[in-house]
Amino acid sequence: MHVLVTGGAGYIGAHACKALARAGFIPVAFDNLSTGWAEAVKFGPLHEGDLMDRASIDAAFARYQPVAVMHFAALSLVGESMSNPGKYWRTNVTGSLNLIEASLAAGCRNFVFSSTCATYGDQDGVVLDEDTVQQPINAYGGSKKAIEEILRDFGKSDGLNHVIFRYFNVAGADPEGEVGEQHVPETHLIPLMLDAIDGKRPALTVFGSDYPTKDGTCIRDYVHVSDLVDAHVLGLRWLLEGRGNRVFCLGSGQGFSVREVIEASRLVTNRDVPIIEGGRRAGDATSLVSGSTRAVSELGWVPQRSTLAQMIGDALVWSRKAPFES
Repeated sequence: MHVLVTGGAGYIGAHACKALARAGFIPVAFDNLSTGWAEAVKFGPLHEGDLMDRASIDAAFARYQPVAVMHFAALSLVGESMSNPGKYWRTNVTGSLNLIEASLAAGCRNFVFSSTCATYGDQDGVVLDEDTVQQPINAYGGSKKAIEEILRDFGKSDGLNHVIFRYFNVAGADPEGEVGEQHVPETHLIPLMLDAIDGKRPALTVFGSDYPTKDGTCIRDYVHVSDLVDAHVLGLRWLLEGRGNRVFCLGSGQGFSVREVIEASRLVTNRDVPIIEGGRRAGDATSLVSGSTRAVSELGWVPQRSTLAQMIGDALVWSRKAPFES
């Protein structure tokens, strides 16, 4: 059974393709390679296409006749979404609408969507779960919330079966070293930190030290990318078994400040991280931590590698391999 994986040449999408192949599916990586890497497509075919081009989507459905879609492709830089919101609303929402309508036209009614905790906005002291009110503070989170609403509407009108995953900060790399995180430019804390340790950049900039937290830096919930994509395979099986539409949060349930992550990396690598103190970034929430156990209780999701030490260790091995051509 083929599964169309949009963004399948990207960080999370490539890991999802590996998990799908291991589970007996044939992942088709649908990607325009604007931020993804052709070298990351190792577990099924690559279909080059663009979600803004409906004809290229229709061609992929016609060729592979997938039983489901796993939708990761999106613009995801919070800062850019604050300075250029139109780009995010246009690309993320219009692209997703094209994909949903193409999927339904092809008779494919199973849809797994990669959403985000950014839909919650900045809600200090609130336990974030599937029922928490969504009030995004940037266009990235706003566009993802809009896509969730589109999925619900098409579920009612056309019987589109969907699972929505709202996840927290994804980190780590494939423990077997076949795929990993490599963005240009890189914006995620752990790879930036490891680059600073290895001298690939002068220092790590800590954006904001005056947040109302124990050490003044932002707090995030980190989940290992391999654990995350395992949940997506479980979500796909949930749909194929006809168990209905559902939203799941994916996080470890534990928050770590930026300085705590820096200290964890020092313990893993036995090296200090050179840092520069910077100002807050527009659109950054103070704290985002999952309080949900629904994925564990209903999907049977059992995270195996979502500790800071494991995520940093796996990311470190990958960062020193750097196999993709820049």
